[in-house]
Amino acid sequence: MARAIWLAGLLALALSACVETRSPHMNGNGAGANPPDSMDRVLSRTFTVPAFKLESGQVLPELTLAYETYGRLAPDGRNAILVTHGFTSSHHAAGKYAYTDATPGWWDGLIGPGKAIDTDRYFVVSSNMLGSSYGSTAPASRNSTTDKPYGPDFPDITLRDIVGAQKVLLEGLGVQHLVAVAGPSYGGYQTFQWAVTSPTFMSGVVPVVSAPKGSGGDASVKALRDRFATDPNWNGGWYYDRGGIFPTLLQLRIETLERYGQNEVLARTITDPGERAARLRQLAEGWARQFDPNSMIALRKAAVKFDAERDFSRVRAKVLYVLSRTDKLFPPSIAPGVMDRLGRARVDAKYFEIDTELGHSASGPEWAKWAPTLKEFIAGLEQ
Repeated sequence: MARAIWLAGLLALALSACVETRSPHMNGNGAGANPPDSMDRVLSRTFTVPAFKLESGQVLPELTLAYETYGRLAPDGRNAILVTHGFTSSHHAAGKYAYTDATPGWWDGLIGPGKAIDTDRYFVVSSNMLGSSYGSTAPASRNSTTDKPYGPDFPDITLRDIVGAQKVLLEGLGVQHLVAVAGPSYGGYQTFQWAVTSPTFMSGVVPVVSAPKGSGGDASVKALRDRFATDPNWNGGWYYDRGGIFPTLLQLRIETLERYGQNEVLARTITDPGERAARLRQLAEGWARQFDPNSMIALRKAAVKFDAERDFSRVRAKVLYVLSRTDKLFPPSIAPGVMDRLGRARVDAKYFEIDTELGHSASGPEWAKWAPTLKEFIAGLEQ
């Protein structure tokens, strides 16, 4: 159990960044919503502002966040819901980029017309994290000083920085108030951080398969870096001109997917163990060719320092806390303590447990088991 809780701490986030914004730039089809029938042709956009000051005092010369939107922003800018993603996943939360895509986004069962997060009613923003590998400013980004990737020289970031960057994005999109912030795993860390950093900016928060505090400490960061260092191409984190460290990332990803419950997810449609193992490897290969190891280190360093629990007295939003019965990373055994601390802080909080065999991965594929609870919670935020 202690190891399970420790592993949970390997994924986290926090906010409170001082930001200087001038002439934000957005690419894609404008700054507004996707075109009609957009859930079948979602657009991934980027938002860029110059000069973003981190909690450490360091300044990123430029901040870029990748994001997607679903639905339409109301004229008063107050019908928005922010969706936050997991440690090593992307901001592709719903819909498809093209009709021919094999699979939609990771919360597609929850986000869309008439669904729990109803895009006929709400303007949904799914933001990639600062430090991630899917289009946002991160270690693989060009350092304007050296004209090379930041690599291991990327400045330390916190969950406060990650959420602070999202706040700048939302302001650039014209969002005046959030109905809710919701996200799984590391996205749950971000959700908790939003609740304590900008307590009146949202009406509700939905942290899913997550916790309000990271764990693992510097030892877990060192363990990850040491694992990467076993690859002959590591070169102290300067592997960009050496072809990367694909074999090491691949093995790490296979282990992670197994721990997250992906074998159980695949067993629903693939009965042969050998075919399942091949499919799991295929999924791991796709990720390992895209994700930057230095991003994992940067985000893990932020995660182990994350602690929203100490600031529960600041929370003003209603909370729906959701865990999975079989999650080994954030087991249901942590729920009573979290709910007790929320209660002592006089937070209006509800708990829901997904009855599932799919472990940490449950919130997406098992959407039907908790979507009614989520829909009811969101509807109650507008009363």
